Amino acid sequence: MAIAGQAVDAFEALDLQSLELRRAERLMLVVRQNKLATSGLVIVVLSLALSLIVPLFYTVDPLAPHPDHGLQAPSASHLLGTDTFGRDILSRILHAARLDFEIAFSVAGMAMVVGTLLGGFAGYAGGLLDDVVMRIVDLMLSFPAFILALAITVMLGNRVLFVIAALAFAYTPYFVRLTRGEVLKLRDAEYADAARVVGNPPWRVAYRHVFPNSVAPAIVLGSIVLGWSILDASALGFLGIGIRPPTPEWGTMVADGSANITTGQWWTWLFPGLAILLVVLSFNWIGDGLRNFFRSA
Repeated sequence: MAIAGQAVDAFEALDLQSLELRRAERLMLVVRQNKLATSGLVIVVLSLALSLIVPLFYTVDPLAPHPDHGLQAPSASHLLGTDTFGRDILSRILHAARLDFEIAFSVAGMAMVVGTLLGGFAGYAGGLLDDVVMRIVDLMLSFPAFILALAITVMLGNRVLFVIAALAFAYTPYFVRLTRGEVLKLRDAEYADAARVVGNPPWRVAYRHVFPNSVAPAIVLGSIVLGWSILDASALGFLGIGIRPPTPEWGTMVADGSANITTGQWWTWLFPGLAILLVVLSFNWIGDGLRNFFRSA
């Protein structure tokens, strides 16, 4: 009996090892097939790490003006140059990255949680709740997300919390509509019907079978909304109704540097603009990779 038990344990260990090996092989296959998504993930992680680690060593104050050092070109003392007020651009970009990532993850997280829950309940319950929710969503979607966020920011003010709330409110309807559509499709699936036949109550069918299988599209959309949030926050800052100066933010930095386009101080707008471009593009690549991954799963 002891020998038989040891043999069973050995076979189970081999099965676990083979399962882990298959998972690793599948992960490597996904990485090889989605090189842009992998590159985007590397850029985002590296950008986030640099924004958190480099300021610990590069301790130049991003808010301290130095009029004598205004509009200096990139050099050994100021690696990315200085702006009109003599503030170090590298230091401001790194501190702005913290703020923009905070806005992006807060907006995407809030919109995805509220939107998926509301859309899931509305789609599964149907009836009056579904009608009321979807009419409100249709009304909100009649306005572009940026225009809606702009109007809310103008009304509430341009504090960071208000900018996050405005963008989250503007993007929540997209998650509501997407999740509701998935739930409507899955609530009548065969496995959901089988769960009902064996006696599961409706809440258990929704919680254990329908909702978990409907979140994949919301995850993909969430990764894309991360980039959209940074782009919208930067656009609000560029228009002067987003994050208030002198707080470092990529959009306001581009706006400050735009006055120097014709005078030749290219570094004042180019580097923060490249930061926006790379991070937003990387989030879009990640979203495309997640979409392909869930389709092949």
